[in-house]
Amino acid sequence: MMQDAVTRIVIVEDIAEDAEQIVSVLRNGGIAVRPQRVTSEDELAAALESLNPDLVLANPAATDIDYAGLARQIESSGKDIALLAITDKIDEDLVARIFTSTGTRGIALRKRPDQLQAVVRRELDALHTRRSVRRLESALRESERRCDSLLDSSRDPIAYVHEGTHVRANRAYLEMFGFDDFEEVEGLTLLDLIAPAHTADFRDLLKRLSRGEKPPPRLELAAQRSDGSTFDAVMEFSPASYEGEPCLQIVFRRQEVDPELARQLEQMKSHDPLTGLYNRAYFLAEVDKVVKATMEGTKDQCLLLIEPDNFQNVNDAVGITGTDTLLKAMATAISAKLGDDDCAGRTGEHTFGVLLASRPHEEVQRLAKAICAGIEATIVEAAGRSVSLTASIGGNLIGEKNANTQALLAQTSHALRSAQSQGGNRWDIHDPAATDKAEAARESQWLEMIDAALADDGFLLYYQPVVSLHGAEGEYYEVLLRMQGPSGEVLPAYFFPVAERHGRLPAIDRWVIDRAIDVLSERQNRSTPTFLFIKLTEDSLQDEELGRWVGQRLQEAQIPGSSLVFEMPESKVVTSLKPAHALVEQLRQHGCAFALEQFGSGLNSFQLLKHIDVDYLKIDRSFTRDLPRIKENQLKVRELTTQADAAGKHTIAEWVEDAASMSILFSSGVHFVQGNFLREPEKVMAYVA
Repeated sequence: MMQDAVTRIVIVEDIAEDAEQIVSVLRNGGIAVRPQRVTSEDELAAALESLNPDLVLANPAATDIDYAGLARQIESSGKDIALLAITDKIDEDLVARIFTSTGTRGIALRKRPDQLQAVVRRELDALHTRRSVRRLESALRESERRCDSLLDSSRDPIAYVHEGTHVRANRAYLEMFGFDDFEEVEGLTLLDLIAPAHTADFRDLLKRLSRGEKPPPRLELAAQRSDGSTFDAVMEFSPASYEGEPCLQIVFRRQEVDPELARQLEQMKSHDPLTGLYNRAYFLAEVDKVVKATMEGTKDQCLLLIEPDNFQNVNDAVGITGTDTLLKAMATAISAKLGDDDCAGRTGEHTFGVLLASRPHEEVQRLAKAICAGIEATIVEAAGRSVSLTASIGGNLIGEKNANTQALLAQTSHALRSAQSQGGNRWDIHDPAATDKAEAARESQWLEMIDAALADDGFLLYYQPVVSLHGAEGEYYEVLLRMQGPSGEVLPAYFFPVAERHGRLPAIDRWVIDRAIDVLSERQNRSTPTFLFIKLTEDSLQDEELGRWVGQRLQEAQIPGSSLVFEMPESKVVTSLKPAHALVEQLRQHGCAFALEQFGSGLNSFQLLKHIDVDYLKIDRSFTRDLPRIKENQLKVRELTTQADAAGKHTIAEWVEDAASMSILFSSGVHFVQGNFLREPEKVMAYVA
């Protein structure tokens, strides 16, 4: 978060202790504040004038200051001050009242420190952004004013053209074509100033430009003055904007200079005479272009800054002449490692800059290492002695987050100092997308673990008893999945999101089903039948062969389909009703049962039973949480159980955590219960008697 070191804040609270609590929460969250509490409109006016606050945190229920009047006072101050309401709870009336007429930017909850800190941080970020935009707009206007002044005083004939029509031209341009005032050229197309012999070719160029093609950097042709006379000229194009509109900047030059001489002059203007690399002005202009390209979507560009180590000692040892020789050799060593699309320049007395095009982070690291090795291997005769150098390199991959020339240079310079502080002859390449790339690497690692678990039986099954409250025959267990990781067993919450993003959930579902059938096969000679509840993911609804495959596996293992109860959350079935209905019908053909989890959470859950034939309803845990304490939950459980009995469905209450809940569930008519209070999930089937 970018903000000033100290945030100036005004707090409107009736009770001083409440204001202190707010300050304490913010400071505990790392937000440095300079607070002031006010209790009257006069104190507020004085605080707005003297403190010049960034934020005002006000309690809408405060009795000493009317909230609407407070908002009007802030608005009339003319300052950019964010108003946040702080309250104990949110209700519709409060939201409607403070957001419709007071200019409040957010609501912070006093009893939720994390939310309070997050809202304040968000608003400070927004405040910083607004202030930065205003500063940039002011700087832009000043830059435009200076550019306009420079344009008028320039001796080069310059014009700005939008869609082929002149929108601005300086005095030198008007004089070149014989016009006295811009009004004479305003509205004229650029084509009107081209000699007839070249109009056809130039018209084709304008058509290509209108289709978005890039203009040529230089074009030789014959131009035509207002009196009809012509002269040979060179047109130079560059993209620009004028009054916010995209346009072309055109510079006309008479062809009065020998082309070779012009080339040499251009070379002198853009290159450093000592090293032959680009000079600072040209190189920084190239950095601006690269930053712009990054903002438009170009990727994998990088800026390097390179400096010789212990330069002052070397300079003292070999003198100015010897230092020049060393810098030339260093420039040669750098250039030898670069490609045709890379750009190198001398950006300071002994600092070199390199712009790398389209190289991933790993390749940049290898190149930096090669440049350091190349410089170290260079031995130069300077001041009558053989001298070798080492160099340090700071680098920064350019991404959307740091696509700002000044910020990019500052970050790269910081990386260079970091490399130097480690002893020199090192490189430090910063990647602003490192977090994203690290996340991608972690994702790839998780995916490899999932694929390995599928291939090598790296998953584990746990079993939690589902206990009948009314003496149903058999042992019932819910099957729970774990994955064997490098440091122990891993819960599905950690690897299921990755599996879902990469389409592995159907394969995992099949692994669970396959292993569960094997377990049932091992237990089929027991006197007590075993029933397993197996969770299906929504992705498996698209597996058209799943039902047939389950039937085939049951037949191979000689297991009755009634031993398997497949289950899915109500919310997932509702959104995939047609494939869910098809899968349930397929499974029923093999004798399998079906259960809906999180039942009762929908607007009309029992309406779903008209479309999906289920055997068990697992009551949503929101109704069984704190069951002994919350009367409404007890009533809801009884209601769901009564309706389920009428529909001929068995009910299951999950997440049972205490004996009191057991008693209530039994009296409510619930058929089965499940939870850690009864038994936690285990690798072996251990039923509760």
